[in-house]
Amino acid sequence: MNTPRPPEAIVGLAVALGIGLIVGIERERRKGDGDRREAAGLRTFAIAALSGAVAQWVPVPALAPIGAALVAALALVSHWKSRSRDPGMTTELALFATYLIGVLCVVAPSLGAACGSGLALLLAARRRLHRFATQLLSEQELHDGVLLAALALIVLPFIPSRPIEMLGGIAPRPLAAMVLLIMAIQAAGQAAARWLGVRGGLLGAGFASGFVSSTATVASFGNRAREQPQHTALLAGAAALSAVATWVLALTMTAALSPPAGLALLPVALAGAAGAAAVGLLPLLSPPPSVAPEAPASTRSALRPREALAVALALAMVALLVGTAQRHFGDAGLQIGVALGALVDAHAPVASLASLHAAGTLSTDRFVIGVLVAIGTNTLARCAVALATGGSRYALRVAAALATSLACACAAAIWLARP
Repeated sequence: MNTPRPPEAIVGLAVALGIGLIVGIERERRKGDGDRREAAGLRTFAIAALSGAVAQWVPVPALAPIGAALVAALALVSHWKSRSRDPGMTTELALFATYLIGVLCVVAPSLGAACGSGLALLLAARRRLHRFATQLLSEQELHDGVLLAALALIVLPFIPSRPIEMLGGIAPRPLAAMVLLIMAIQAAGQAAARWLGVRGGLLGAGFASGFVSSTATVASFGNRAREQPQHTALLAGAAALSAVATWVLALTMTAALSPPAGLALLPVALAGAAGAAAVGLLPLLSPPPSVAPEAPASTRSALRPREALAVALALAMVALLVGTAQRHFGDAGLQIGVALGALVDAHAPVASLASLHAAGTLSTDRFVIGVLVAIGTNTLARCAVALATGGSRYALRVAAALATSLACACAAAIWLARP
């Protein structure tokens, strides 16, 4: 009498077969024909995945490791007998990985399906990945990416994660993670500016620079607008997109420090970002200028650690200011401290408010009001900076975008506060 098969095992076998077929179809299309035809194709990969699932399901000790050793040996023999001038090892490694995914499908079908789909996507994106690695990605950008990965995986885990009372409850590790986030966005912004073309790249650079300091971005593009008045509209649009980054980073920091506060801020931040983006992207609807600004050089590092560390220092100082103001003067002192801190940059007051919300000393409604006070005060400061650096034409365009952004955010907050 046959033992009935558990439903979980049947699901695992079905998922393994499906993954084997998906990966096998991709490899079959790359297999070639004639004397240089590769050994593994659709049926081989399907059998390998199904074999892994069966080896894991059958109650025979060490059957799955024995099957893995057999598949690895067959893959090595296939590679050794290949007649291609540059055979590579992608197919052989993919065959072995498919067997292991088949084993995983019986243990955790969802995870196995995810791994198999990721493997198939990785194989199918061969040309795009090769083009990205050899043509789109510069040597300097590769160096920046490796440096960021090393800082995130080696340095960051050693930074203490316990909150510090003097910093308003902010832990050093999230603060350091924000520095890495800013540096990563700097690198991504320069790469996007080079890949998207001059006009789209300039707008992308404005957006990315806003993660460091929207005020500094407005001032930088204002100086360029005074020097290149024919590009005022485009430069003002790039400066306006820094306001989008302000809302995105405010939401990101809030979610990292206090997830409930991040959820409450989500619709307000999305409305504010949408308003700034709608005005900032208007230059794309007009014909490009006859003489375009120069694209950023790919040989220069996009990482600016001094600026990122300055942002972290500002976060710590403003957190101390806002926390002290609330303890001594209550809610009125809190809003005054937020407004004073936001005169330079809005990110630090928002982070301080989020830490107070996480500590339970600030309600959600007052947190949202505090964020609007910070962004509103910083909006006035940015408009003044735009006028001083770029002139009236530039300042009017930037002020229109910032006012639209703030109005959309306030409208969303009022709508959410309705009974």
